[in-house]
Amino acid sequence: LMVWLRRCTHYLFIIVVAVNGTLLTINAGDYIFYTDWAWTSFVIFSITQTLMLTVGAVYYLTFTGVPGAATYYGLIITVYTWVAKGAWFALGYSYDFIVIPIWLPSCMLLDLAYWATKRNKHSLILFGGVLVGMSLPLFNMVNLITMADPLETAFKYPRPTLPPYMTPIEPQVGKFYNSPVALGAGAGAVLSVTMAALGCKLTTWTYRWMAA
Repeated sequence: LMVWLRRCTHYLFIIVVAVNGTLLTINAGDYIFYTDWAWTSFVIFSITQTLMLTVGAVYYLTFTGVPGAATYYGLIITVYTWVAKGAWFALGYSYDFIVIPIWLPSCMLLDLAYWATKRNKHSLILFGGVLVGMSLPLFNMVNLITMADPLETAFKYPRPTLPPYMTPIEPQVGKFYNSPVALGAGAGAVLSVTMAALGCKLTTWTYRWMAA
């Protein structure tokens, strides 16, 4: 009974991580409205998504030990987020209100790093973390290009209730940095290695707890 309960708790944890990732997407995904700060918000969005994806996918991947589990995890959170997007659309908001991140290619690279190094978790941490961090902002920018003009969307759906610290003051594009993809990928590649290590550590802790 205890083994069954622990396994159920583990899978519940996977669901909780995926759901929280979806909520994080909803909160960070409407950066399309902060027109004056769009690129700055894109970098923050990219980093948060990269870290959330890495820790959850690596945990799931190393716990199961099956290459392909990371892609499956990415599929789960993609489905959750599309459901959330559908809910916002049903409420009357624009189809572009939430930008769904492109997780799956990055998850596939994570699986590839795990498979190609014969399930070596240290290679997964280093190579997989860097690959996810560098690829996700690139895929998300390609995805963003297909969306509606953010300025047009912002005027159509104004956000007068923004707190003062989120209220755009003046255009910041090009003032803080020149390439949101490069900055997001650079920061993500470094931080994702740490998150990948944390994902592996979560697996170790889980196995110890299951054996107790």
